[in-house]
Amino acid sequence: MELATRYAELLATDGVLRGLIGPREVPRIWERHLLNCAVLAELIPIGTTVLDVGSGAGLPGIVLAIARPDLTVVLLEPMARRSAFLLEAVNDLDLAQPVEVIRGRAQELQRSSAGGVAPIVTARALAPLDRLATWCLPLASPGGRLLAMKGSSAGAEIEKYAAAVHRAGGAVPVVRHCGERWLDPPTTVVEIARLPERPRPGTRGGAGPRSVKHG
Repeated sequence: MELATRYAELLATDGVLRGLIGPREVPRIWERHLLNCAVLAELIPIGTTVLDVGSGAGLPGIVLAIARPDLTVVLLEPMARRSAFLLEAVNDLDLAQPVEVIRGRAQELQRSSAGGVAPIVTARALAPLDRLATWCLPLASPGGRLLAMKGSSAGAEIEKYAAAVHRAGGAVPVVRHCGERWLDPPTTVVEIARLPERPRPGTRGGAGPRSVKHG
């Protein structure tokens, strides 16, 4: 709770000054941002690595690192001012577990990590599901999952972009509701498993891609 309170203060001060969150969000930082992200931990196994794509102000990546000291967290953010805030926040909070900040885009990380980066990839309010699947699923380890935080229109978005998700290598998306005991409404998450790599024509299956570890 002490770390969460310090992080909330960072968001309400430096986060607003740097334009990472709007001033109108300050009164609802806990409900709309911290708790909304923290309940995502219900879907994450113990002791795994989480890659937060387009981490922004650290939502949900830093929140998960605070709530779950057993996790290794990688924060991926392309914008300089945001990645600078993330580095400062990680240092200021002195988190117990490895938390790495990488400045870059998902497509760039894909090229250097063909076998995926982490078993769990998260994203919050980043892009429509078709683009999100293209950016994030290749960064999930084979058999890993994308957890995309979405709003009430998640079902309609799944229906619209189901074919694009499949082309990106994803299984059928599933809507999950996290924090139903604590939040009204609960956090809506679209969960997409990365399907195993299909053998190339003319091969006997070949060796699977190597996993790249961070942290």
